[in-house]
Formats: sequence, C-alpha cells, structure tokens
Amino acid sequence: MDGEDDDVKRYFEVFDYVVFAVMLIVSALIGVYFAFFAKVKQNTTSEYLMGGKTMGIFPISMSLIASYISGISLLGLPAEMYTYGTQFWIALLPKILVAVITAYAILPVFYKLQITSTYEYLNLRFNNTVRMLGTILFLTKMLLYIPIVIYVPALAFSQVTGINLHLVTPVLCMVCIFYTTLGGLKAVVWTDTVQTIIMFGALILTVIIGTVKVGGVREVWTRNLEGDRIEFFNMNLDPTIRHSFWTVTIGNFFYWLASCSINQAMVQRCLAMPTLKAARMTLVIMVIGLWALVSMCCYMGLVIYAFYHKCDPVTRGFIHKSDQLLPYFIMDIAGDIPGLPGMFVSGVFSAALSSMSTGLNSMTGVIFEDLIKPKLKKPLTEAQASLLMKVIVVIIGTVCVGLVFVVEKLGTLIQAAGSIGAITAGPLMGVFALGMFFPCTTPQGALAGGLLSGALIAWISVGSQAQIAQGNIRFPQKPISVEGCSADWLAEYLSITLSGDIPKPTEPAFALYRLSYMYFTPLGTIAAIIIGLVVSYLTGRSKNKISTDVFSPLVRKFISKPKSDQLDLKVTNKSTR
Repeated sequence: MDGEDDDVKRYFEVFDYVVFAVMLIVSALIGVYFAFFAKVKQNTTSEYLMGGKTMGIFPISMSLIASYISGISLLGLPAEMYTYGTQFWIALLPKILVAVITAYAILPVFYKLQITSTYEYLNLRFNNTVRMLGTILFLTKMLLYIPIVIYVPALAFSQVTGINLHLVTPVLCMVCIFYTTLGGLKAVVWTDTVQTIIMFGALILTVIIGTVKVGGVREVWTRNLEGDRIEFFNMNLDPTIRHSFWTVTIGNFFYWLASCSINQAMVQRCLAMPTLKAARMTLVIMVIGLWALVSMCCYMGLVIYAFYHKCDPVTRGFIHKSDQLLPYFIMDIAGDIPGLPGMFVSGVFSAALSSMSTGLNSMTGVIFEDLIKPKLKKPLTEAQASLLMKVIVVIIGTVCVGLVFVVEKLGTLIQAAGSIGAITAGPLMGVFALGMFFPCTTPQGALAGGLLSGALIAWISVGSQAQIAQGNIRFPQKPISVEGCSADWLAEYLSITLSGDIPKPTEPAFALYRLSYMYFTPLGTIAAIIIGLVVSYLTGRSKNKISTDVFSPLVRKFISKPKSDQLDLKVTNKSTR
C-alpha cells in the first residue's frame, strides 16, 4: 500500500544541496548588486525604504505574493487539509473583497498623504501617542510572526537533511539579513520575485508527480471523499467550531483586511509604485497569484492524504507533527529524482526568506520613521540614516533568531500564526478604521480602543493557546487509517493502544478561550471601534482642525469641505452643554 515502505529516502543528496545552495547564493548576490553595482545606490532613505518610488508592477506583485505566502502556508496548508479537511480552503473568497476595499477605500488615503510609515497617518489623524501605539502593536506583531516564519523552513530542512534545525536557523537568517541590509527594498522585491518563481515551480512539479503517483485527480478526489476530507459548507453558526464556513470567511475577511490594507509591508510596496493606478493593478495580480498558490497548497494536502490514506505517517511514527507531512511526502515520492527535493526545500526557504526580508525592511522603516527620527534634535544625513537602518536590520534579525526557540512550543502552524497575529491585527485595524471612517473619533477614543481591544484579544489568545497546550481544548480531526501499514507494526500498535490508559475527561475551558481563533481579529476590530466611539463621545470631539485628506474617499464626499480644506471638529459634548 502507498506510504507503508519503511525505507523512505529521507535525506538530501549532493545535487539537492547544490540546488539549495544556488538559491541562497542568488538571493545574496541580488543584495550585493543593488548595494554596489546598480545605477542608483541604496544610500538614501527614499531608495532604501521605497525603492525611489520607481518600482515596476511585475516585481512588486511578485513581492506581495511572496510576502503573504510564507513557509507557514507551504507546510501548514497541506497539513490543515490532511488533518481537518478542506473547510479552510474557502478562505480564498474574502480576498477579492479585501482587495477591492483596499484599492478604493484605504490605499488612496496613503497615496494622498505620501507617507513612508503607515503609522505616520495616526499622528496626522490623531496625535503622536496614538502613533506610538500603532507602532508598538506592529512591531510586536512582526516580532511574534517572523520567528514562526524562520522556524518553518528550518523544520523542513532539518527533516530532509538530518541537520539540527537550530544550526539551520542562523544560516537562513544570516543570508536574509545580508541581502536585506545591503540592498534595501529593491533587493527585497527582486529576491522575492526570484523566490516566487521558485515556489511556483516547486509546487507545480510536486503536485503533478504526487497526483500521478496516486493515480490521477479523480482518484485523489475519491479517496478524500471516502476519508471525509471534502467539506466546504459547514454552515453551523456555533462560534466555537474551529473552522466553519462562517468562521473562515468572516475571520479571514478581517484578518486579510488588516494584513493588506494597513500593513506597513503592503503599504510600503504600493507606495513604491509611481501611480495609484499601478498600485491597484499590483493588487489584482496579487489576488490571482494568491489564489493559485493557496489552491495548490490545499490540493497538495489532498494528494498527501490520498497517498497515505491507509497508513498515516504520523501515527506510524515516521514524523512527529502533521506540519512535517509535506517534506516527508516529497522525500517519499521524489527522493530519487536528482534535485527535486532540493528545489522543494528551496521553495519553502524562498517563502520564508521573502516573508522575513519583508518584515525586516518594513520594521526598519517603522522604527526609523516613528521611533528614532522624531526624537532627533539634528537631522541625520542620508548616508548616516542609511547606515543606521542597516544596523537596525541586523539587530532585529538577531532578536528574531532567539525567539525561534519559543515557536517550537506552539500548536499547529496555521492556528498558532492566526492566534498570535490576531493579538495586534484586530486592534490595529480598529484604530485605522476609527481614523479613516469615523470623523467623530478623538485621539482619546482611538487610544482607548486600541489598548483595551489589544488587551482583550491578548488575554483570549494566550489563554486559548495555554488551554490547547494543556489538552483542555481539543479539535475533532478527520479520521485516519493504519490498516495498510506493515502487519508486524500494526500488531504492535494495536497491543499498545488496547493496553493504554484511557485519557481522563477534562473540565470545559472558559467560554471565550473556546472561541474559534478565526474570530479573534473580527472581535478585536469591532471592540476597538465600539470602545473608541464610546470614549470619543464621552470626551468630546477633537478640538483640532483636521485635513479631509486623512479620511477615506468613501467618507470624504459626505464631509462639508471648508475653504481652507480643513475640517473643524470642535464640537462640545452633551456633558458641557
């Protein structure tokens, strides 16, 4: 039966290492090129952070795709399909609506203001305190997210080479820090482009070979139907269900809106485009690319299940976590094809490198523009600013390496990443929504909304992860089978299973801890908006005159525009009338 062979080729051979090394060398050389040989050197703030605002549609589109398809997606999505079924695949639907809202309701605000850091907006709309809140939330999010991004390819590489993942991690980070430090945004964007092509190539080859091994698309679908993996429309409204149609669509709409519309990495790339029209075109290409890559990742999960439908490799003991399924599968079906395992792992590393370099570059921009620049008594020269930003990249990258050790203790990649990201995504989205869509919001309201909603989601997310780690919260997994495994192992497995202790039932966790992690971002966003509006009403509207440019075009047309192009928001609340 498929997948029962104990003699799976699990390790790289020479040609695989060559393919992998070439990918890393090319990435490093791109950084060297833009640092020393390009016509325009990366020695000014505009060039280093914004690419001189002359970037083309194709590389920016590829960079956006690479940034949002990390190694978490490449390894986590197939594992999700294998373990829990296809319900999460429906997450593609909200991406279209998110792209439309971003292109026409939010991105025009940033283009109008022409700012380098997204969080400069919060200073223009509210005050510097709210700006600091946004900056801290963003930096917290990235410091929590990047270690997961690093851990994923290190896990895959460790599995197919036998090299300890904590030896792999520094190498990955050094390469990424090297080209990000030297080449700035242009190096990040063009390495992303190369890496996106590698990702597509690795996935397409793997999908084709896997499907052929199973016996064709029809056989893949049939085995998954029989294994109860095919599920797209679980319409149960219960908010504690991990993935239903409602949790996935509603949750992903808010999460992607926060990730795309106000995320520094996204805005920074879009503002690197010469025109708003070109930026909107990159969003269209990004959505198409994401649909293709995510669908291939999800379909790969179906292929893996179809291949191992009679002998689950996790139960069998070949691997320890479902997140290791894809690397194991690659070595199983393609270990004898020279270079293919190397290309696959290069694809996973490419996804990680692109996400990490994007994170480092965007964090550097935020730290410099929001934390350092406003505090300087004397402006730095362009050369000094460029050098300082390069030092910041090195420091952040080093910190992220240390945080990788924490990631090992988390649950499945998709859920862990979603839960951690929601701590800041929802509150940030809420604060920006208050600024762009609610003219009555005061700085006090925005600050209270961001802080209190952030505290709420952090409490729920950390409590939920703790309950999962303790085994008090369990999610029903799809059935697996071991009946096709070797007879000797099956007999031993049955004897151990039958003689094992029956797990004691645990008391149900607190209600909010059982809430689907997909609802964390919507809850954070809505809580921030409600709290912000209530506090704004109680404190009275802003006494400052605010430019109408800070509001979304959807709201701007309803605001009466004084001759000075300033909106006078000085209104006394009921308590002072």
